[in-house]
Amino acid sequence: MQNFNYYAPTQVVFGRDTENEVASLVKKYGGKKVLLHYGGQSAIKSGLLPKVEALLTEAGIEFVKLGGVVPNPRLSLVRKGIELCKAEGVDFILAVGGGSVIDSSKAISSGRFFEGDVWDLYLHKTFAKEYLPIGCILTIPAAGSEMSNGSVITNDEVEGWLKKDYCVDEFRCKFAIMNPELTFTLPAWQTACGITDMIMHTMERYFSKDDDMETTDAVAEAVIRTCMSEGHKVIENPTDYKSRANIMWAGTLAHNDLTGCGTTGDWATHNIEHELSGKFDVSHGAGLAAMWGSWARYSRDENISRFARFARNVMGVDTTGMTDLEASEAGIKAMEAFFASIGMPTDIHTLIGREVTDEEIVDMADKCTTGDTQTIGGLKVLKKADIIKIYEMAK
Repeated sequence: MQNFNYYAPTQVVFGRDTENEVASLVKKYGGKKVLLHYGGQSAIKSGLLPKVEALLTEAGIEFVKLGGVVPNPRLSLVRKGIELCKAEGVDFILAVGGGSVIDSSKAISSGRFFEGDVWDLYLHKTFAKEYLPIGCILTIPAAGSEMSNGSVITNDEVEGWLKKDYCVDEFRCKFAIMNPELTFTLPAWQTACGITDMIMHTMERYFSKDDDMETTDAVAEAVIRTCMSEGHKVIENPTDYKSRANIMWAGTLAHNDLTGCGTTGDWATHNIEHELSGKFDVSHGAGLAAMWGSWARYSRDENISRFARFARNVMGVDTTGMTDLEASEAGIKAMEAFFASIGMPTDIHTLIGREVTDEEIVDMADKCTTGDTQTIGGLKVLKKADIIKIYEMAK
């Protein structure tokens, strides 16, 4: 069992019509001039953005707007946001959207007062000293960015693109407004990608060499089971409030560090997938589903009993008479079957629609390890050669 420091300062305002509280929350956390940051036209067409604008105006809160965030949020838009905040004297960022919008907001927050290139923060060359506070109205449950300390940004200004993260506690939102009704219109594909991301956030923490934090393990197992059972219900009935609410809350719990207290996380699948979505601009959740089975089979010998437990406690496999290796394989296959049942790919060919080339695999593995100068993974430490093998297994 590892020592841990659990920090979760975000005020969560959950339930029907909670977006009506946005102006009072912005004021509570000191916002006087707000950047409204959002994605495409859905926030406008749904009426949510005009409603937020009206609420802020009624409360006497000034705001400027910046839309255009896309999945795998782009550095070029972050730079526009930073300049807009500087020019307009913005003192608070309100993200209206999902993980991509929140991640982009975090990047803008970090660059508002930073004198250097914001991308250097994501290359881990340095740290910012001052950040703009952030609040969010969550419309896509998936990334868990509403309570996490992390942001992932894609550099679209370099050849081949790069996707990197930057994690600091200053990125934790001051408040997160979470109304499950705002997710009713999400397409089935987007819902399935989100469910996969929630599950993977939990599994990245669960598959560890630390086996003696029973409370954390039990919470993690329950979160994964809930994502699976309620996920099927949501896809079948998109306006099922109960299931939408359970999925929305599970997505937050999966990435606010609760499911990793006392354990050492792995995060190799996320790092490996970042290069896939950076190169091919695919949905993050789909990329995780495509890679996880290959990572699991490559790494399971580091703690085979953990994979056997996963098969029994999460996937419901009757492992009586099985060796741990047999049980682990049954559990991996069961999870792959679940991914397939919600329309997720379980290999790269299905993900990108063609065979990935050897050159592309080497390039992704090289970027993942910064030219083979660093390793990834907590369960099994992976070098460039290991990552190449995992990509090849996932072809």
